[in-house]
Amino acid sequence: MIRTILIEALLIFVTIIILLPLFLAVTMSLKKPSEVFVYPPTIFPNSFYIQNYINAFNSINLGRLMLNSLIMSVVIMIGKTIFGILSGYAFSNFRFKGSSLLFALLFVTLFMPAELIMIVPLFQIMQSLHWVNTYWALTVPFLASATTTFLMRQHFMTIPKELEDAAKIDGAGPMRFLLEILIPLSKSTIGGVAVINFVYAWNLYLWPLVVTNSNEMATAQIGLKMLTNVESTSNWGVIMAGTLMVLAPTLILFFAVQKLFVRGIVTTGLKE
Repeated sequence: MIRTILIEALLIFVTIIILLPLFLAVTMSLKKPSEVFVYPPTIFPNSFYIQNYINAFNSINLGRLMLNSLIMSVVIMIGKTIFGILSGYAFSNFRFKGSSLLFALLFVTLFMPAELIMIVPLFQIMQSLHWVNTYWALTVPFLASATTTFLMRQHFMTIPKELEDAAKIDGAGPMRFLLEILIPLSKSTIGGVAVINFVYAWNLYLWPLVVTNSNEMATAQIGLKMLTNVESTSNWGVIMAGTLMVLAPTLILFFAVQKLFVRGIVTTGLKE
């Protein structure tokens, strides 16, 4: 019992440390400008000053920027998940010439900072296709992911092969086995992968900054930098309000699929 209490106390302490910056951002976003730099500093605002959220939303057209990020993130999430399922299934359930070499090459790319190495050639390709400052440039280069392929392949390999043999006996082909058996059994892993891909796409900053040249096509992360420039560093209430609004979609998605996400982490596969 003492050991359990100590572990729980440690987890609570670590959780407080992790959530403290978020708590401070919430309280600061609700303070009037005169309260932010008051000395001695106060933790809670004297009143809920929601004008910070209105100013953050209107000053940089944050609604349009978040819509761009949402479109980009949803398309990338769907593309990465679909291609990851198909490629992971191919690597785990099919044996073809050169499959081991291809998977080894795929695995090597996990250690490469692809966004930094490929940013110049990718931009040149987008420019030649006349896709600069379009949704095509924001989404197409990220529709496939070696990480998603690797995760789905490892998960599919934990599912007993007897299921595939039984499906073949019943006359099910590869695609029917994937759609009707593997995917329903892999909802937890797919949900976790989808959340990870959405958060990754939502937090992209460098590539959207390079490939967009108008405020109409900018994303929410670029908008936060714009908000910092507009408000300088004297109005942290507005900056924190904008930050929380940009953070909100990822939190909403996580809580919506929390059970699937957690189950996908703790579940290693089926037991025979």
